[in-house]
Amino acid sequence: MSQPFKRLERVLRLEMKQGYQDKAVVGGIRQFVTFWIDQARAAVTEEADKALIEQVAEVLNQYHRLPGVEARADKIDNLMAKLDYRRQRVQGNKAKNEHHPSSTKRWTPPKQQPSSRRAPEAPTAPPAATPPPAKPDAPRPTVVADPARLQEPVTAVKGVGPKTAELLHRLGAETAQDLLYLMPRRFNDYTLMKSINQINYGETLTIIGTVWEVRSRKTRNNQVIIQAVISDGTGTVQASWFNQTWLVEQLKPNSQIVISGTVEQFLGRPIFNNPQWEPLAFEPLKTRRIVPIYPLTKGLSETKMRDIMRKAVTQYSDHIVDPLPDKIRSKHQLLPLGEAIRQQHFPQDQQLLHQARQRLAFDELFLLQLGMFSQRQDWLANPSLALPLEANSMQKYYQSLPFELTTAQKRVIAEVGRDLGETVPMNRLLQGDVGAGKTAVAAAALLMAIQAGAQAALMAPTSILAEQHYQSLQKMLAPFSFEIRLLTGNVTAKEKEEVYAALAAGDVQLVIGTHALIQEGVAFAKLGLVVIDEQHRFGVDQRQALRAKGPIIYDQQHHPHLLVMSATPIPRTLALTLYGNLDISILDEMPPGRQEIKTRWLPTRERERAYAFVRGQVKEGRQAYMVYPLVEESDSLDVKAAVTEYERLSQKIFPDLRVGLIHGKLANAEKEAVMASFKAGEIDILVATAVIEVGVDVPNSTVMVIDEANRFGLAQLHQFRGRVGRGQHQSYCLLIADSIGGDSQERLTALEETNDGFILAEKDLEIRGPGEFFGRQQSGLPELQLATLSDVSILEKARAEAETIFDIDPTLSLPDHQPLAQRLAQFWQQAGDIS
Repeated sequence: MSQPFKRLERVLRLEMKQGYQDKAVVGGIRQFVTFWIDQARAAVTEEADKALIEQVAEVLNQYHRLPGVEARADKIDNLMAKLDYRRQRVQGNKAKNEHHPSSTKRWTPPKQQPSSRRAPEAPTAPPAATPPPAKPDAPRPTVVADPARLQEPVTAVKGVGPKTAELLHRLGAETAQDLLYLMPRRFNDYTLMKSINQINYGETLTIIGTVWEVRSRKTRNNQVIIQAVISDGTGTVQASWFNQTWLVEQLKPNSQIVISGTVEQFLGRPIFNNPQWEPLAFEPLKTRRIVPIYPLTKGLSETKMRDIMRKAVTQYSDHIVDPLPDKIRSKHQLLPLGEAIRQQHFPQDQQLLHQARQRLAFDELFLLQLGMFSQRQDWLANPSLALPLEANSMQKYYQSLPFELTTAQKRVIAEVGRDLGETVPMNRLLQGDVGAGKTAVAAAALLMAIQAGAQAALMAPTSILAEQHYQSLQKMLAPFSFEIRLLTGNVTAKEKEEVYAALAAGDVQLVIGTHALIQEGVAFAKLGLVVIDEQHRFGVDQRQALRAKGPIIYDQQHHPHLLVMSATPIPRTLALTLYGNLDISILDEMPPGRQEIKTRWLPTRERERAYAFVRGQVKEGRQAYMVYPLVEESDSLDVKAAVTEYERLSQKIFPDLRVGLIHGKLANAEKEAVMASFKAGEIDILVATAVIEVGVDVPNSTVMVIDEANRFGLAQLHQFRGRVGRGQHQSYCLLIADSIGGDSQERLTALEETNDGFILAEKDLEIRGPGEFFGRQQSGLPELQLATLSDVSILEKARAEAETIFDIDPTLSLPDHQPLAQRLAQFWQQAGDIS
């Protein structure tokens, strides 16, 4: 057999002996074939051999992608059969094999052991021209897990001194366990290996070669560039590094190195700029593999951070006690936690990285759901005032309304009524799209609590929104004789004192306000129900403070019933996760007669048409919003800003109209004054930023113009649109944007096609993921690093398993659940109450 085919057979035999792990040569089988194919082509003359070389290259170039040992074994068996066939042909045995097509004959290794799938004869060492074989992963030594070691400070990691520890503290890592859960931000996949003559511009890949020369030069702006010429026998390529003068000493001519990076073009030639590199003899850490990229801080380089993490994972991953019951892990085929941590930091391949992510994401969602169930149990363990509803007591309310309630509204009111009659506190989320009638439901809930002899409170995020609720509820509840008061920052000190005294004495049955309701001086005689509007605008501590205003009866705190409202539709998967400790009521029906807002997407060249339409609406007595992404112009972003556009619109486009301006940098008093003027009809066109996403009702506003609409998310665009269409006049939403790629066209098209916020919420989750729904200030959730809530399958599995565990052992007190209880406490340590 000619030398190239002998070399190929030796490598294939070694790969078989090592269990088809793609480690027979450094860089894997694919790297070997890039060197082997040119040598083989040069060494053969027969057409059959040439065809065999191409077949070998086609198979082995895809070898690293094959799914599992069986598939790889089949491919190598087939190649060994072809090589065996070739050997017999070359030896003059062609006639003997005429009835055995080479594509089907199977090579049988000698002395196959019954305990192993295949055990071929030991191969000889690969020739020097082939990259030296990598050492197979040594079996991990058996370690008795000591979870206490995970609480050791980061200085216990080899090579981490006090100064480095301070840098790690900035990244949130105080202990060894913190380091293990300091996950990579992303990965660079350098597993694609090629010879230099096969590289293409734009590819991210790895080459192995010999340094021919290294030189240093200065640029005109006094930067230092280190340039190296590298050859692998098939060609040469230049690699450049900027301001790393020490490389002149490290990159020695004639040394073999590995380079990983993206191939760029310079003067028509391929070049690597600032590639990762390391000596060929080193264990791969930043080349030839999937390389983790960690969060950094000033003073901590990528290389240093990666080295620290490698040592931390090596030292401590075996001391992790897996909190997930074996039954659950086996049922869902999840990696053991220690292995998942190792593969998440330094994955052997994309498949194991995927499995590690699956395991760690499952853990996050599982712990999240367990925490939700625990919070729900804690909430229900507190007593509450039972506020039973008298038969037909709501008929007067229904008859007093100037409109007919929808079936959905009546259904939700009945759900609230049942909750109020219990001695455990209601904890219910009311979801409804813009205009679905949440205020009418809230009014019914407040009325039920008051008729049962308790006090009620409604808290809104802004003074102007609280005042709007005050005016609306005064009208809706006018037929019922009880005292309603307003408590906001705009109320005078004397009025506040009067309200405080009346609440404490029980003379005020309903109070509507802002954060002023949770001040220390506010006390209630018998607070039975709290309604929170736009609940996501309040922090965890603020919501908790209002709930703690409930009465103390027989020396025991009684929590008020709680109804939280959200006009931001949330997909079912997110609702289960974000509000798993609440009962959820959904207004899935719009009141009859409500007009659909007509939505139109215009390219920027048609902006003048939008202006003309706005002018026409104002001429008919209507008002308009014009929304922009930024408050002020930015040097780094070519984006329209509200302040600049306000000046242009008021001076050049609409000089004869009354144009107002509102944005987030204004003081609260200024913002509320502008909104009050707009509501009063004193402003024709209100130029705004996202600050008006949640605002007051202005029934006379009929046009919403959103300039550069592609800069906003789908849910946010829908909320903007909801600011109009609140009166009797037909309303419109104009989206001004060019389709500039990405998902902007998908978002804007979806907004044109439907006014249904729940459909749009599902679409938004599909397009952008759930990131915008997170953040402790809004939800009180622990941070999720790897879980993606758009993966409904994992979420539902995690929730089902959490529910099963909680039903069996709600306090996680069983011995088998002790590690789980500890991990749950750690996971929720930095989070607050979600409701």
